[in-house]
Amino acid sequence: MAMKFLVCISKAPDTTSRIAFTEGDTQFDANGVQFIVNPYDEWYALVRALELKEQHGGSVTTLTVGQADCDPVIRKALAIGADDAIRIDANPVDAMQVATLIAEQARQGAYDVILCGKETIDHNGSVVGGMLAELIDAPFISLATSLEVEGNTVKAKREASGGLEHVQAESPVVVSASKGMAEQRIPNMRGIMAARTKPLNVISAEESAQSASVAKFELPPAKGDCKIVSADEPEELVRLLREEAKIL
Repeated sequence: MAMKFLVCISKAPDTTSRIAFTEGDTQFDANGVQFIVNPYDEWYALVRALELKEQHGGSVTTLTVGQADCDPVIRKALAIGADDAIRIDANPVDAMQVATLIAEQARQGAYDVILCGKETIDHNGSVVGGMLAELIDAPFISLATSLEVEGNTVKAKREASGGLEHVQAESPVVVSASKGMAEQRIPNMRGIMAARTKPLNVISAEESAQSASVAKFELPPAKGDCKIVSADEPEELVRLLREEAKIL
């Protein structure tokens, strides 16, 4: 059965980027930062949707909440194989705002499976998928490591304490993708050229109240000096762990 897949795509700073803040540590400084497709969205959610489309037919649409500076990462998702893309023209500030904006498009598009990465590598919130499912009154499968489709039934596996949990739900369903669901795809030249002409529809954002705001950004404390303890002095290692590291 051909299915309509919607994959939520967000941009994130490359993990090698140097992070800094401005305006009294209340604003992220994007100058000189290289942005990429959030890896959980790209490597797992998007690629698995493409694999399922190749097996069963259908279509894959990506959806991004963001401004024009997101277009390059959206084009990469199109180059990997998505059929078309939607960008909701809004500045993403908090998870509920993003989920609310996505929900409106998800309802209008009547998608069978909505996928998102388990989290973004900059916020690590892991909450948008669950919020989205609640807003559109759909089942939610979180942290899935595999995903299969049989008719209207979606089957998934996710890691649980001591083993794997097998779950299934009837479409429409929201799934957050974790490591193991698929393998990264590198866009080829044909895909890159095709992405230039694939539809990227920009939609004005509906009114959506923010439920949170940034009070301050703070970098983690600098790493201290490394202390090397001889293998012949286990007592000293235990003392350091107990008295200085305070983890024993």
